[in-house]
Amino acid sequence: MILDAQVWRERQQAHHDAVDQRTAAHLTRRRRQEKHPVYDFLFEYYPVRPAHLRRWHPGAGVWLEDPEGHAVHNRWRDYTRHHAAVGVDVASFLARRGTAVDDIEHLLCSTAANSAHFDCFGLHEWAMCYRGGELRHDLPLRLGRAGTDAVVEDHQLKCTHYDAYRFFTAPARPLNLTVLHRDEQPRNDQPGCVHATMDLYKWAAKLAPLVPSEVWLETFDLAMDARVLDMEASPYDCRGVGFGVVAVETPEGKAEYVRRQRRLAERADLLRARLVALIQAARRVKLPANTD
Repeated sequence: MILDAQVWRERQQAHHDAVDQRTAAHLTRRRRQEKHPVYDFLFEYYPVRPAHLRRWHPGAGVWLEDPEGHAVHNRWRDYTRHHAAVGVDVASFLARRGTAVDDIEHLLCSTAANSAHFDCFGLHEWAMCYRGGELRHDLPLRLGRAGTDAVVEDHQLKCTHYDAYRFFTAPARPLNLTVLHRDEQPRNDQPGCVHATMDLYKWAAKLAPLVPSEVWLETFDLAMDARVLDMEASPYDCRGVGFGVVAVETPEGKAEYVRRQRRLAERADLLRARLVALIQAARRVKLPANTD
């Protein structure tokens, strides 16, 4: 597919505007050396700078009409010219990053195939504070230290995501139903997990420029919504920064958590399948006809 110059420049500008809207407050806080305990997480935990998110990629197999070679993509790695157009050099990207792409595809497919669980109730954040664990945010504990420990001890921890489990305090790890290891992540990650949902943003970033930036931005929005649930269900009291409470220590809170978790998982299922389809389509990309 070849996009004419007017079409792709409009899409590029729309992407810039959308990203600027989502990152402006974070950039202002960064200049002021301030932090937001909920909204800044995606910029701190994942290795993606706002400037990288702002780059507009059309995706593998989409070429940009650019007879004079003025498109900024001409200066980016993993892009190439073909006659009067510029597009992703898929062969070069896969030669350089093919193993990582294969690993991401395997993890995404495995996660989709595993049974979804909706019974963890977001207790990973509680396990990170258990018995004197370092507080990861400048927020008070809603139930205090003793109350937080009691919630952990009154429940069976059922975390399935290694990158949450690895932050558990030492006393909390044996309380998890499963001992998790990095090399077993494809076997353990499952579609209901809020953190596996957030990680779609990371995988889309690592697949750039194969993934259209519009899809990448969808994963960002989903990850941000997942982060809000993550923190509202955490032991931290987020009401002081404008958020609610999902009191997972109560039956009502558990029910609310599961309702929202299921909605996030439904969105994640679609995006996970989209990323897999984009990987598979990229391997079939052919050069366009002569555009001179």
